[in-house]
Amino acid sequence: MKNIHDFEYTFQPSVSEQRVKETLTCRYIANGENRILLGPPGVGKTHLAISFAVEAITQGYTALFLTADDVVSECRKAESKGTLHRLVNKWSRPNLLLIDEVGYFPFDELTANIFFQVVSKRYENGAMILTSNKSFIEWGKVFGDDVLATAILDRLLHHSVTFNIKGESYRLKEKKKAGMFPAKVTE
Repeated sequence: MKNIHDFEYTFQPSVSEQRVKETLTCRYIANGENRILLGPPGVGKTHLAISFAVEAITQGYTALFLTADDVVSECRKAESKGTLHRLVNKWSRPNLLLIDEVGYFPFDELTANIFFQVVSKRYENGAMILTSNKSFIEWGKVFGDDVLATAILDRLLHHSVTFNIKGESYRLKEKKKAGMFPAKVTE
């Protein structure tokens, strides 16, 4: 369980505490807005996303958390059962939909199209939180289609706040201190 009180702003100074506090009010959910957290692995994207969802649930909103891998897996299962329409509706229902790890691997054509349908259906009606290790310019590769990625981003970014988190991996900081992992790899 990730809690906002456990987040170390001193370790990730690129994260605006003011933006975090504004997000914790959950007004973005009532307004059908999105929160997108970008950055390399280990910088706290998932921690923040889960913290935002926990606060939303505490305030009475419904939330669904999926990893990108879950999205691919559930799309394939729904396709084999002929229930893709039901899946799109399921992902469109919660007040808040979190999709973690977008971009760690490319989506297949089916998943990219279902993802677009969900984003389109939720546009201005249902809030989303996405985490990604890819910059927006790289999303064409993630979705296998630059035009589709542009359409997805157009809807996601219209009413959104993006957290660009820079810094080192929180998971590896203790290993680096202990000298078990190189602080920086140079060529």
